Amino acid sequence: MSEKITLARIKKYGETFEISVDPDKALQYKKGLISDIQDVLLANNIFTDAHKGEVASHGELENAFKTTNIDKIAEIILKEGEIQLTAEHRAHEREQKLKKLITLISRQAVDPKTGFPHPPTRIEAALEQGKIHLDDRKTIEEQFDDIISKLRPIIPIKIEQKKLLVTIPAQHTGKAYNIVKSNSKILKENWNNDGSWSAEIELPAGFIHEFMDKVNTATHGEAMMEQRT
Repeated sequence: MSEKITLARIKKYGETFEISVDPDKALQYKKGLISDIQDVLLANNIFTDAHKGEVASHGELENAFKTTNIDKIAEIILKEGEIQLTAEHRAHEREQKLKKLITLISRQAVDPKTGFPHPPTRIEAALEQGKIHLDDRKTIEEQFDDIISKLRPIIPIKIEQKKLLVTIPAQHTGKAYNIVKSNSKILKENWNNDGSWSAEIELPAGFIHEFMDKVNTATHGEAMMEQRT
């Protein structure tokens, strides 16, 4: 086998088991974006050493996984094991994770002096200035509070939730309701006699202006939105 193949690997009872995978599809499968394991596998074998072409025996598979079904074993390896990504793929994943972090900070946090979110470029510069790096072994959410605490000496930053009272005219509820529901937490809601829909919602302070733009676009500026204390 080529030295450039991408493997997913797991250790069971002291033995290593490997599958040859498409790296992009393997990551999508692990994230739940695709569901067919056959889209991921490049070879319908479970290996003990893929580079040497050594295939695991039925006995080894039965002992480690209690099955010899290739699809079921591959699913276990992908979900519980580790994908041996190339340096290029690791760099790409790291870049995507950083972009997601910057977007999350921009939406969740504001400059307490102005009440407005920091531009993504400012957040990225602050992360670089503080030499603040993501831990690849943890999710963004698991690291978020620690990263914010490291950013505070560099830029004024505050995590804040805001409440809005939103009223959508009857003719726009079909489209706007889904926008509100998918972009905020609905605290209270009410269908009014005229067919309009009102809701008290909560959302990150840094996301308010973008949210209001979304709702105004969907309702042609006819929605009423008022910040609550």
